[in-house]
Amino acid sequence: MAAQPMEAEGSKMQRLYDACDMVFSSGRAGLPTPRQLGWLQGILDAMEPADVGIDGSSGDESTSCVAIDGSGDEAVDSGSDGSGDERSRASTTSDETSEGSVSSGRSGGHGLILGHAIKQITYIHIHECEDFSIGVFCFPAGARLPLHDHPRMVVLTKVLYGSIALKSYDWVTTPISNPKRSGLAKVVADDCVLQASSKTSVLFPRSGGNIHSLTALTPCAILDVLAPPYSEEQARPSTYYVDIPIPPLPGFVVLEEIDTPDDLRVAGAPYLGPELLFDLDSC
Repeated sequence: MAAQPMEAEGSKMQRLYDACDMVFSSGRAGLPTPRQLGWLQGILDAMEPADVGIDGSSGDESTSCVAIDGSGDEAVDSGSDGSGDERSRASTTSDETSEGSVSSGRSGGHGLILGHAIKQITYIHIHECEDFSIGVFCFPAGARLPLHDHPRMVVLTKVLYGSIALKSYDWVTTPISNPKRSGLAKVVADDCVLQASSKTSVLFPRSGGNIHSLTALTPCAILDVLAPPYSEEQARPSTYYVDIPIPPLPGFVVLEEIDTPDDLRVAGAPYLGPELLFDLDSC
C-alpha cells in the first residue's frame, strides 16, 4: 500500500482542499480506498464553523470564534458558476439579494457570518472543479432540502453546528437510466439525527443512502464534499423524488421523480474563511 501523503501546512480548509485534490483529481479512477476516506473523514471531523467563516454560536451566546480575514479573492457567491447541483436547480437569489440577506447576520467585528441569523437555506460556495466541490449549506430551524440524489458521486458530509434529521434511501436495483426516474428503494436511514459531535458521514454511488432529504431540527450548517460535483453536461443532474410507502413491505418505498419543488429557495453567501491556494493544473 502506498504511503499516505502528508497533509499540507496551513488552515484546516487548505488541508481539506489539498486532500480532496490528491484523492479525487483526474486520473485516479475508481472509488477512494478506505484509507483515503479515513484520511478525509479525519480532516472533516476536525472542522469547526470558524474554519469556513461562520459564527455557529447561538444568538444569546457571546461568540468565541477567532476572527477570520474574509478578504481573499476566492470568495464566490453560490450559483455564479452555473453548476448543476441543488443550489442552481433551485431558485437562487441574485448576488445582490444574497448579499443583503446575509449581511445583517455578519458578526460586526469578526468578519464571520452569524449562523443563527440565517433566515433561509443559504449555500456558501468554497470551491468547485470537474473532480470535486466543497461548500456549506446553512439552515434555519425547520428548513428542509427535499429528497434528491447524487448520481455517480461520493459525498462526505460534516455537521458544523446544530442538528439535522436525515432520511435516506438506496435503489434496490442498479439504475439503467441516469438518473433513474422511479423504482423500488430500501430505507437506509429514517430520520437519523446528525449533530456537530457526529462523525463525518459518507455516501456512495450505490450505497450509503445516495438519495436523501435533510431537515434542520435547529439552526445548523453542513460542510459537503461532492466528488465529482453535479453537472448537467456530464449527465449528473440533481433529481428530486417523492417517497411512497409500501405498507405490506416495511423498510421499502417507491420513489417517483418530481419537478424541483416550487418552494425550494436557496440563497447565496460569500465564503469568508481563510484564503485557499488552488492547484490550477488539476482544476
